[in-house]
Amino acid sequence: MGQQFELKLKEGDVAPPFTAAASGSGQVSLAEFKGRQVVLFFYPKDSTPGCTLEACAFRDEFSALKAKGAIVLGVSVDPVKSHDKFAAKHKLPFPLLADVDRQIVQAYGVWGEKRFMSLKFMGTRRVTFLIGPDGRIKKTWTKVKPTTHAAEVLAALGAI
Repeated sequence: MGQQFELKLKEGDVAPPFTAAASGSGQVSLAEFKGRQVVLFFYPKDSTPGCTLEACAFRDEFSALKAKGAIVLGVSVDPVKSHDKFAAKHKLPFPLLADVDRQIVQAYGVWGEKRFMSLKFMGTRRVTFLIGPDGRIKKTWTKVKPTTHAAEVLAALGAI
């Protein structure tokens, strides 16, 4: 379970725009999904245990999420080459955005100090934003349990 912290973006705020290189050698821009619901999940690092569990849970719920009209986008500061390996290994059907310059994680306020045991370091916090068709943030999750989170997002889509 992630550490609790205060997000600078609140439900109802306009989601910050972005364009980034993505797995599969394309580019993805938030603007191209105007009028759709976007599940934007931030995760710390490709091919690590919690991130693999979370990405695979979104993979397993992908058909149901898509049926609700949602677009799924994963974001980390890993490069595209890392994303391509991670996506291929786990057969991820959604783009992973390479935020190597940290512009997206900073715009969404998910880059910050983290702690692991007695170590402090800077990194990406595990946070998900549900962005509505109007481009506004509908829901945020800052306490994410990787194995059950995709089901929580799916339930939220059903409630909206």
